This record gives sequence, structure tokens and C-alpha cells, in this order.
Amino acid sequence: MTGRLYGVGLGPGDPELMTVKAARLIGEADVIAYHSARHGRSIARSVAAPYLREGQLEEPLVYPVTTETTDHPGGYEGAIADFYELSAKKLAEHLDAGRDVVVLCEGDPFFYGSYMYMHERLAGRFEAEVVPGVTSVSAASSVLGRPLVQRDEVLTVLPGTLPAPELARRLADTQAAAVLKLGRTFGSVREAFAEAGKLEDAWFVERATWGEQRIEPLADVDPSTVPYFSLALLPSPAYASRVDGEPAVVAPVAAAVPEGGEVVVVGLGPAGPEWLTPEASAELAAAEHIVGYGPYVARVPQRAGQERHASGNRVEADRAVEALELAAAGSRVAVVSSGDPGVFAMASAVLEQVAAGRGAGVRVRIVPGVTAAQAAASRVGAPLGHDYCVLSLSDRLKPWDVIERRLDAAGAADLVLALYNPASRTRTTQLATTREVLLRHREPATPVVVARDVGGPEERITVTTLGELDPSTVDMRCLLIVGSSKTVAQQGPDGTSVVWTPRTYA
Repeated sequence: MTGRLYGVGLGPGDPELMTVKAARLIGEADVIAYHSARHGRSIARSVAAPYLREGQLEEPLVYPVTTETTDHPGGYEGAIADFYELSAKKLAEHLDAGRDVVVLCEGDPFFYGSYMYMHERLAGRFEAEVVPGVTSVSAASSVLGRPLVQRDEVLTVLPGTLPAPELARRLADTQAAAVLKLGRTFGSVREAFAEAGKLEDAWFVERATWGEQRIEPLADVDPSTVPYFSLALLPSPAYASRVDGEPAVVAPVAAAVPEGGEVVVVGLGPAGPEWLTPEASAELAAAEHIVGYGPYVARVPQRAGQERHASGNRVEADRAVEALELAAAGSRVAVVSSGDPGVFAMASAVLEQVAAGRGAGVRVRIVPGVTAAQAAASRVGAPLGHDYCVLSLSDRLKPWDVIERRLDAAGAADLVLALYNPASRTRTTQLATTREVLLRHREPATPVVVARDVGGPEERITVTTLGELDPSTVDMRCLLIVGSSKTVAQQGPDGTSVVWTPRTYA
């Protein structure tokens, strides 16, 4: 008979906040294992000490490196990986001998807990059970005396090791947050709260429920005094608004639109900031609210005090309504789109809602951006050098028979085609049909450019022919350019393909 493995959550530090089950298992175990630094002291053991009994075996799992450097050939990650393997081997020897092993873990074992690395190495070989514990986030909320979230609010838990811009983006997109793993990361974490415009509402909690716990406004904390066992907390904004005497909801919109409210629909270009125009950058910096599809909102540089409203991919009308309502209340609102907002994007969605009577009196402006078609064309030369047609193959907003008739007409007119939304997980047959329709009018040798993630980390440009185009290699992140009868594809001096359509049409 082998022993049983237990990952036992100890809670945030106060031994009285441990569960009854955790206390019982600690007292019954044959072996008590706990992590510690090289100095040998273990916070986990000190929390569990009231429940230990005489005669138990103890197995300290001593980290070889914490904040110091290491000469391990694999660096820090290599040293830690070897440590986990060695620790798992020690525990396996006890389990093979029939001893029950309790691994102590501060907080909850599966919430940034050290136990999880033993679990993934041993749970497949031995019977294992995890006993949850009160997390540091719950403890911090309790000692602060403010709820984390209520009603429909969203709580986001973040590691302080994320880059400050990413932290700022995520903080701006949530109502409540807890940021863990502070210590040396504190400076960048506080900077992220400031960039998200939420520093004044955030709190610092150190060693919650311990005798030496500390609670301060995050803005007042001296970075040199911040230990690892601390966190930054942004509690429920609705609760704070009530107890601090601020309005919890936006006042009803007056009949007359306040001066200054407007919606600017901004094109971000196809990828990173290098594709953003100076005009677009200025509008984004001036906006009080940023509204858009989540991944596009994430590309907007964070500015202190700016509120961000990210949403899913298929709610264009809802986004437009939200933007118009914010503007009607007197705000400067930027609605963001990838590429150019007037090409299969948010400009039409906003104007449609205006035509339907939304946002009466709100001024709407459009700021152009580099289109995906222009970006793709630039990577290979000038395939759009003469007349061309831009067509979306998505049949979500228009029926496929309309798309097919337009493909046939563009093919007969000998226009170069820039094809947006060529395929998706659910649309797997349309591109093959498109190829068949165009082959009625084009030679199989017609050049085709398949551009994927232009300007992004996974950019890939493929030049093929209409006859050899394989629809299975195309996904939603691709844009296709199908040449006319005059389009030329040649190999350039560096071995890459150069594609262009002559300006003259003989």
C-alpha cells in the first residue's frame, strides 16, 4: 500500500483561518513537507505549528535560489526545475513506503501555490487530494473592510511580474483587481495603476491577518519597504462610491447635448504603433473613453484617467450605441478599428446607429488608417497598382449568393480583388467556391498573394497562383489579393516574389 499525498492550504497566515479539515490532516499525517529558503525558516511550518504532533517526520524542501543569482547552466528556471524534480523524488520515497504526506502551502494550493508543482509530478502515480485554503486576496479584502466585487462587477487577478503597459491595460478594463507578487515589482505595479487612472482607489495590504499586517493607500507606500507577501487591491468601485460619497451611477442624459461630446472613429492600421498615423495618435491621446473590440483596445497606449470599454467581436452595434451614449453625456469618445474604420469596420456601425436616432446631436468624425489590403500589397510590391475591388467573403451580414454574384462580376470585369475575411472556423468552404468562380474568368497562373498577420509577430507572405491556391492554408487572419489578367509576379534580386499590376491597360 502506498501513502496518500495531500496538498493542504493553510490560509493567509492566521492559524485560526485554517479549515478544520486542514488542521485534522496535518495532525494525522506521517510526513509534513514544507518549502523554505536556504535560511531554513518556513512560513508555512510556522502557520501549521499549532497542529503538528510529536513523532511526525518533517521534510523541508529548501529552494536553491530565490532572489539571488545562480550558476546553474539552465539559469534560474533550470535550477528551479531541478529542485522540483528532487523534491518530488523525496516525497515519492515516503509515499512508496506507505506514509501519508501533507505538503503545506500558504493560501490556497492551486492559487499561485508552491504545492502545484508537486501535484503535477506525483498525482499521476499516487492518490492525491487538495484541501483549499483562504486566499490572500480574500484576506486582504477582509482586513481592508471592503468587498472585492458585487452584482455584475468583474474581478481580475494579476501577477505583478507582468510588464507595466500590460498591467495598465488590464487594470483599465476591469472594475476590481488584485495584483500579487509585489516586492521588486512594486514600482511598475504602482505605475500601471497610475496609467490606468486607478491609483487613488487602490490599497496596499501586507501580511493580511498576521500580527504585523500593514494597510496603506497604494499611492503612499515606500517601494523600499514592500515585501513579497503583499498585494495591491482595487476593491468594489460600487461599494466605494457609496461609502465615499461619490455617485455610483452616471446621471441621466440631459435632453440638450453638453458641449464637447463627440465620437471619433479611429483607424489603428493593421498592426503595431508604427502603422498608426500622427492624427490617429493625437485623437487617441485626447479621448476620455476608448471603445472597441478587446484586442484592438489593447493596442491603444494607456493614458492616466482614460476609461477603456473592451467588448467581443460580434457586438458592433452595441459598441456603437455605447460610444454614442458616452458622447451624449459630454465625453470625448474614440471608437477603434483595425485597419481603416471605413472598410468593413466601425465607422459604418456608428453611422448606422446615428441614422437610427441614437446620439442625437453628437458629432461623429472618422480618422482613417492604413488598410489591411494596403499593408499586404506593400509587402510584395504593387498588386493594387490598377483598378481593384475590395470584397469580404464573410456571409454573417450578407447572404452568400450576393457574395458569389459580386465575385463573378469582379472576375468578369478583370479587376484585381482584395479579399477580406476569407475563412474562419465555421466558414471552411467559401474560399474554395471563390476560387472556382474566379477560375471561370482567370487563368490558373494568375498570381495570388496570401498575407497573414501583416506587421504582427506571425507575419507570413505567400505568393502562389489561383490554380495552386490551397484554401486549407488560409484562416481569418489572412487577406488575399488575387491578380487581374495583367498582374505580374516575378522573383526579385533577393529571391522573394515581387507582384505588381501595370498602370496601363492595353
